[in-house]
Amino acid sequence: MQRVSLLFLVTLSACGSLDSGIQLDAIENSTPRNVVFILTDDHRFDFMGFTGKVPWLQTPNLDRLAAEGAYFPNTYVTTSLCSPSRASILTGLYSHSHTVIDNAAQDPGNLTYFPQYLQSAGYQTSFFGKWHMGNHGDAPQPGFDHWESFPGQGVYYGPTLNINGAHTTYSDDTYISDLLTDHALDWLKQRDEEQPFFLYLSHKAVHSEFAPAARHQGTYEGEATIYPPSYETPLYGAPELPSTGVNGEPLRGRDYYGQQRTPDWVKQQRESWHGVDYMYHGRIDFEEFFQLYTETLMGIDESVGAVLDYLEANNLAEDTLVIYMGDNGFSFGEHGLIDKRHFYEESAKVPLLVRWPARLQAGAPINQLVQNIDIAPTILEAAGLQTPPHMQGQSFVPLMARNNPPWRDRIFYEYYWEMDFPQTPTMFGVRTDRYKYIRYHGVWDTNEFYDLENDPNEMQNLIDAPEHQGRIEGFANEIYQWLEATGGMSIPLKNVVRPKFGDHRNQGIL
Repeated sequence: MQRVSLLFLVTLSACGSLDSGIQLDAIENSTPRNVVFILTDDHRFDFMGFTGKVPWLQTPNLDRLAAEGAYFPNTYVTTSLCSPSRASILTGLYSHSHTVIDNAAQDPGNLTYFPQYLQSAGYQTSFFGKWHMGNHGDAPQPGFDHWESFPGQGVYYGPTLNINGAHTTYSDDTYISDLLTDHALDWLKQRDEEQPFFLYLSHKAVHSEFAPAARHQGTYEGEATIYPPSYETPLYGAPELPSTGVNGEPLRGRDYYGQQRTPDWVKQQRESWHGVDYMYHGRIDFEEFFQLYTETLMGIDESVGAVLDYLEANNLAEDTLVIYMGDNGFSFGEHGLIDKRHFYEESAKVPLLVRWPARLQAGAPINQLVQNIDIAPTILEAAGLQTPPHMQGQSFVPLMARNNPPWRDRIFYEYYWEMDFPQTPTMFGVRTDRYKYIRYHGVWDTNEFYDLENDPNEMQNLIDAPEHQGRIEGFANEIYQWLEATGGMSIPLKNVVRPKFGDHRNQGIL
């Protein structure tokens, strides 16, 4: 398990300047490599053709990327929410360290984004798409020579882009995934071929409310919707359900057989607009929701294919590191929930596909526990630069050698209650290769503990199991040790003016 000195806070303050002269020491005998980083929104880890999760889902280009490189099936975000996750990607820091803890929190002004280091090392850098990190604006951000973005969540059709400070509005039939891909490829064609490049392609898709490209609408109509095993969990409140179990004892949050303790917040969220019983205030049903998501994903798959084809056609594929990732996962009925934020697998786990023929032999998945804080160190190593001492992530380039180098054996998670989305409480968690412990803060509720080897769907909360009490106590202590070691014992409160509920869509904070 990676330990971070408390001194990192001082280092962060010293290294957090937005000075364009920021430089890192080079790795000895290294050669800077080109890097393409493709980030999507709300793409859960298993909704790709090659995983077989959705039998009829076709993602030939994501499948190709996995086959020509590697799939990292145990990749997690430190916070399953847009802005905190994006800030962790850019800084290599946990949410409580960079303090962009939710979608309304601002950049504190002392953060350094890893593309700034690339710029100082002579890279050409570009950004295309959704920023949504520390603000809802579209203004150019530090670290990028070329900039194209939109406010907040943006729109799927007829977008307006801020291109290096000037705004251009496109026709109503212009689809955002296609537009961003075309502009990214145009930039690659016009770049200086004597300099290494870093391309950050940040898609709006597949964020709700989903809207597929016109050519994909209706593609999956009539296909069977996939309902998870925990779709009916929690099922409560029906008059025929007893108040006592088979042994006559009070249920106290357990199911009839006394095997499950479901947190109260999950029961309440099931009936909220982030639950399957009242999805988006009743504006859409689960089957349509599922279909639109998968059809919207098709545009992303085609975007990935266009980028890979360009690299191949221009003899760039061998020495270019390509990383595909989601900013957070998304629940489709697991525990009766939709959306993200929580620490269940479908929310916190994200797709990570990597191709780098010069360093990564194509083949089987790489199963070590990886987090979004590892992206910045990994890209910096590909650029021949050492990881800054304040970063809390670590480069996973050594994993590409497939020789089981020393690596972390657990990951940590945090989420902070949001005023605008009060159903989900503040929570902290730890996950190893087998066990997961979730500890809730500020609410009178049951914590959760799962044996993922025997219960991969997280349907049997073992928080009361006598045989696990020592393990649970150890995990609880580890969470506090992690927070203490990384300066996370104080919740980073933010003095922000939040919009009224009716303004959420316009503010892009869903």
